[in-house]
Amino acid sequence: MALIAPSMLAADFLHLEKDVRLVNEHADLFHLDVMDGTFVPNISYGFPVIDAIASIAEKPLDAHLMIVHPEKYVERFAKSGVNMLSFHLEAVKDASPILDLIHDNGMKAGLAVNPNIPVEGLFPHLPKCDFVLIMSVFAGFGGQKFIEATYEKVRAIKAEIVRQGLDVK
Repeated sequence: MALIAPSMLAADFLHLEKDVRLVNEHADLFHLDVMDGTFVPNISYGFPVIDAIASIAEKPLDAHLMIVHPEKYVERFAKSGVNMLSFHLEAVKDASPILDLIHDNGMKAGLAVNPNIPVEGLFPHLPKCDFVLIMSVFAGFGGQKFIEATYEKVRAIKAEIVRQGLDVK
């Protein structure tokens, strides 16, 4: 089943409440692109904006962390009301304990990979993932052209999920 998850990075921040209500009425999830200026060169928004969105959100919050040291912020994202939390495999040395930490804080855990990262790196972590995010553009920049090789990566990760007999979105 396909879900609609608009990125709040595209919201009109002068009228954020209006855009949050629009997602409440017409979408399935709030997608929160969180960038730190280190893992990616741009900075998006932090906890004050996430808390504001959460205060009137009626749909689950899905935070995609494009940051270094995501483990430092897991508990804070949970306190903000985030339901789904993903981070980049290539941003950490060992994803396993961070996936556990996300689950321990009551959230669904996911891993993301940029287009230049082989999806096979995700395979050992799939049993701890509730979902995966295969990036069709490089993290941290809007307006990029879709990378066609993404389709093959999605097929490969789907085949491995089926091979392992997992329920991973």
